[in-house]
Amino acid sequence: MVKIKDVANAAGVSTATVSRVLANKPHVREEVKARVLDVVQKLDYRPNRVARSLRSRKSSIIGLIVSDIENPFFQQVSRAVEDAAHEQGYSVMLCNNDEDPDKEQRYLHLLRDENLAGVILSPTRQTADDFSSTSELNIPMVVIDRRVSNIAIDNIIIDNVEAAHTLATHLIEHGYRRIGAIFGTGSTTGRERREGFVRALKDKDIKPPSDLIKYANPREEEGFNTTMKLLQLPEPPQAILTSNSLLAAGALGALRESKIAIPEEVAFASFDETTWSRLIVPAITVIEQPTYEIGRTATELLIKRIDDPTRSPRKVILNAKLNIRQSCGCRNGD
Repeated sequence: MVKIKDVANAAGVSTATVSRVLANKPHVREEVKARVLDVVQKLDYRPNRVARSLRSRKSSIIGLIVSDIENPFFQQVSRAVEDAAHEQGYSVMLCNNDEDPDKEQRYLHLLRDENLAGVILSPTRQTADDFSSTSELNIPMVVIDRRVSNIAIDNIIIDNVEAAHTLATHLIEHGYRRIGAIFGTGSTTGRERREGFVRALKDKDIKPPSDLIKYANPREEEGFNTTMKLLQLPEPPQAILTSNSLLAAGALGALRESKIAIPEEVAFASFDETTWSRLIVPAITVIEQPTYEIGRTATELLIKRIDDPTRSPRKVILNAKLNIRQSCGCRNGD
């Protein structure tokens, strides 16, 4: 690895002069600056960003920890974070916690030790339920997608209870009573969406059937397997609701493999707008989350937190939207 002293020796200057040139500081002759930069290019020298950030006490990198980058929701959020960070002169380091609290903590400690400027975090259920130890890391932080307990922190969410209530009510009002529902395990989000679903049933005087409400690891294969189990019940559901797009993809695969027509035999609705949800036949009724707005708002709040660590925390609740399509037996807009 090329070191700063190698550059200094090759250019015939001191290491302090090399540092001044790389920091674009004044009082360095143009001829010397050109010679140093030429050596830097020839040797492909890369300054040690950790040492540099420790000296300046400011890093230009922020961390983003999500549960699963394969989930289209987090893909879209990540895109927004990167766009907003780039506009402000920051780069982004992306990590997956895979809903594993131990893995999440390893990443948080790594990002702290690397002296990153701050972190945007979609926490595991365990961390969200008790955020106290995480807050003690003293990293500027914004939490997205999940509520956190017992501490005040910048937090950007949607009202998952209300969104699930809206989606379930839409199905009920179109005549469906036996509604199967699959919620993701490992996060507060699945819990809240189940709460909204159950509340919608009770509001319509429907007893929530325990055999139709399922939790599953939020992966496509789990959506497939859980839907197959629902379809094999003595009295299968009239409609199925899933709480994210990966579960939705698996559920749709199970319905197709079982040769069950949507919506004629089983209606279908889900959370999360994707590129395919409106293109397949029939198009899927979904709750669309403001994914890009979540990522951009999180980045803006984090940079404000970096610039002013003492400002009061903000909780931002963004609105989700019900997109009505044919998969639940409706004409668009019904």
